[in-house]
Amino acid sequence: MTAARAALPLALLLLASCGGPKPLQLPADPVDRAATCGVVAAASARTRTDVAASLTLEAQGRILHHALLAASEGGEFRSDVAKTVSDRMAALQGQITKGKWQELAAPCASAYPAAAKDEVELPKARLDAQLQCEELADFVVTALEGEESRYGNELADFRQMRSRVNDALAGGLNARAGRDLAAQQKARRRALAAASSLGSPISVLDACRKRFS
Repeated sequence: MTAARAALPLALLLLASCGGPKPLQLPADPVDRAATCGVVAAASARTRTDVAASLTLEAQGRILHHALLAASEGGEFRSDVAKTVSDRMAALQGQITKGKWQELAAPCASAYPAAAKDEVELPKARLDAQLQCEELADFVVTALEGEESRYGNELADFRQMRSRVNDALAGGLNARAGRDLAAQQKARRRALAAASSLGSPISVLDACRKRFS
């Protein structure tokens, strides 16, 4: 079981539109701040999509990225924090999308600069790239479990890439962390936290597929 193999339900964010918009502020609490920016990312994506259409996989990745970033503060991914942020997105979405959520786009970009990255550069060290790609693929596939009808082909590609990388990195991981399972899990959690800073998860995974095809 890898570091990201924890239940992280995808928050399917539905936009509310009743009542007049109210001014909003970015919360100081780190969980609510990440959840708020995830909702803002979803609202922004929805304005560029037909209301009856599903969000693109790239858009879903940008939403999930905020849970990943919050869970990676401190340099080691925490699945419990990622799940809490996801749950808070669902809880906060109504009040945020009824307000002037557009005014939060700039503060969110400042708070999470990695979420605004357009260019992705994987680590040059092969083992670092392997670990980060494998763990990020696991995180995204787990988070989007049940969404195969929308993103099945892409998720299958991510699984295949992850399997190839996993088969190739065993020796390097043993050399780095030893054979102790707890030490290896810690190395994986640190790799996923590092992956969060590379850019939007789907863009990163596209780079991973190109490198490890």
